[in-house]
Amino acid sequence: MSIYIGYEFLIKPLQPATEILIAELGYAGFESFVETQNGLTAYIQKDEWRENILDEIFILKSDEFKITFTFRDIEQTNWNAEWEKNFQPIIVDDKVTVRAPFHDKPTTDYDIIIEPKMSFGTGHHETTHMMIQHILQNDFTDKSVLDMGCGTGVLAILAEKCGASKLDAIDIDNWCYLNSLENVERNDCKNILVYEGDVSLLADKSYDIIIANINRNILLADIPKYAECLNASGILFLSGFYEEDLPVITSVCNVNNLTFQEKIVKNNWISTKFVK
Repeated sequence: MSIYIGYEFLIKPLQPATEILIAELGYAGFESFVETQNGLTAYIQKDEWRENILDEIFILKSDEFKITFTFRDIEQTNWNAEWEKNFQPIIVDDKVTVRAPFHDKPTTDYDIIIEPKMSFGTGHHETTHMMIQHILQNDFTDKSVLDMGCGTGVLAILAEKCGASKLDAIDIDNWCYLNSLENVERNDCKNILVYEGDVSLLADKSYDIIIANINRNILLADIPKYAECLNASGILFLSGFYEEDLPVITSVCNVNNLTFQEKIVKNNWISTKFVK
């Protein structure tokens, strides 16, 4: 069994810094992660570790977040058992369960199975929870849908289960692309196409509903393209930013003929609905 080094990161604010840090550490060779109440624990095989391994982790140099860390040698561990122990199912509004294959089948209306890949995290944070609520509260029957920044594909999968007839799921991260393909197949979805890339893939595309759970800066840059791709009376759901960011998000949406309709707030995170 391999010997590992474990890093304990304290992160303020937690998101989107935690997701970004996981992605960067994954490229650097870290292979398993556990999101904690105050940050992140990351593990790398000792044979793969080098003294300057964090030098190219750019988020550690960002002024937007405060990230500190310590590291130590870790005793031999059954990583599969740790993995399963730290991945817990979530239930949203007693209607949707998001779980791993090793969890018991629930009695909720919608059962979504996501294989927990610790190289990126489970995605069970406030923004995912709120976007699931938006999907449950709106009519997706026979709608064309874009899930932008799809991550594990959980939102696209739920949208299909709620009746969407044609769906695109896009993420710029190769791991997310591959994991979404796996999860789409795992949930027996037939109407979701998964793509690796960014907003440039949206040329000549049109949708009734766009879901974008990314981060503030990417959303601000991409909202004009989302608006262009929305059909008349189309709906744009946005999340991945804080409540204090709502005025600037709304301003950009208004310039692009998108009207604010409602919001959900959870622990200062916000999820919004705009209509074209």
